[in-house]
Amino acid sequence: MNTEVHHIKPEDLSIEAVADIVNKGKKLSLSEPAKNKVIKCREYLDNRMEQQKTPIYGINTGFGSLCNTEIGKADLEQLQENLVKSHACGTGDEVPQHIVKLMLLLKVQGLSYGHSGVQLDTVERLITFYNEDILPVVYEQGSLGASGDLAPLAHLSLPILGLGEVYHNGEKKPAAEVLTEMNLDPIKLRSKEGLALLNGTQFMSAYATHILLEWNRLKPLSERITALSLDAYDGRIEPFGDLPHIARKQPGQLKVAQSVRKLLDGSELVKRHKEHVQDPYSFRCVPQVHGASYDALDHVQRIVENEISSVTDNPTVFPDADEVISAGNFHGQPMAINLDYASIALAELGSISERRVYKLVSGTRGLPEFLVANPGLNSGFMIPQYTAASIVSQNKQLCTPSSVDTIDSSNGQEDHVSMGANGATKALRILNNYKKIIAIELFNAAQAMEFRRPFKSSSSVEELFESYRKEVSKVEDDAELHVLIKKSINFVESYSA
Repeated sequence: MNTEVHHIKPEDLSIEAVADIVNKGKKLSLSEPAKNKVIKCREYLDNRMEQQKTPIYGINTGFGSLCNTEIGKADLEQLQENLVKSHACGTGDEVPQHIVKLMLLLKVQGLSYGHSGVQLDTVERLITFYNEDILPVVYEQGSLGASGDLAPLAHLSLPILGLGEVYHNGEKKPAAEVLTEMNLDPIKLRSKEGLALLNGTQFMSAYATHILLEWNRLKPLSERITALSLDAYDGRIEPFGDLPHIARKQPGQLKVAQSVRKLLDGSELVKRHKEHVQDPYSFRCVPQVHGASYDALDHVQRIVENEISSVTDNPTVFPDADEVISAGNFHGQPMAINLDYASIALAELGSISERRVYKLVSGTRGLPEFLVANPGLNSGFMIPQYTAASIVSQNKQLCTPSSVDTIDSSNGQEDHVSMGANGATKALRILNNYKKIIAIELFNAAQAMEFRRPFKSSSSVEELFESYRKEVSKVEDDAELHVLIKKSINFVESYSA
């Protein structure tokens, strides 16, 4: 049984730290500094409300365009429960459970800074849900990504009140039933708590975090597949030397060039005399194209790390300054723009990958047409390139930015929204498509390498090739390629450096 614990602290949270929590299956616990901040903020808010003469948005008023409707003290707790119930309007597909778990983690992190006014019991209940894998049923559609991810976070919050549905022990059940099984009473929300739970960007930021975790896992494999394709195509190594990339001053470009060059160190194929003076852009410009995406995704990671280390609910409570400020930290524009940016970066990596597939099947550089010994009788690898092209085209369509759209809501009170939630779900589709594209490139590159024998590539590339061949066999004659492509996708999905 796992006993490792990550202590939630009111400090910055990195993607690397999230990876450590997720990969090691760590449990969560609130650190003493975090507990003290949560308690201090709640006590301050209670004292403030005893003395307050004027309304404070969301604490003793209605919400959105009902912000000027004052609510009596006797109804403040009911106000918060009503908020959660009325905002649980999600629809569409269910959010994957591993992303829901990230939402719980990030919501706890955001509340730990002591500017949200929640009870300690509320935060502890979210931690219990995370630790016991009680995962609320949340839906993909419903958030405008501006007043927080309202609908998804309402579904995330319903079960702590004994409402809604959860997954537990592999089954979907009513939350009330699971609370009874676990001897847990529903949480009774106090003033401001419903708003603290629903306002926030944890839907968008959980998707962004997952995408970055997957990208960081895939990056070494992507580089090795590229190196395998380059060697299988009989490509030149000179474009990967340092000098051109130092001259251009783009950091990602230099990193990619150095990585591919290192991966091909010791290759017999890359040292062979080349009849061709240049390679096509999809090979020669790998540092420039891949490097641009690397730099973009590095930028996105910095923005996401800022977001998951932030207070994004509203109003924001500052006990030391004796201030409760209704502002707009829930607005998802930083996530929206950067999810669009990540989408473009991933789509371009997939686009150039498909172009390498096209070159590998083109019957040049001593390779047979469509990578089979008897083309004509066999169609060989003709159609996997079609499949990759289809996926690349879909990614281009998905890259239409969400962040440039806005639709008025709440009677015009919320008159500019980020649409970052739509950007988040699209970005995940693009990431999943990217995995399929590089799986097809690997499928083709490994087949092409068969025609380069007895020459060998580098030890690193040969290691990938041998590992892949244990899962996906060489194609001698036409076969049901769907089966082999599926195996290739599974290889990519399960790969760890």
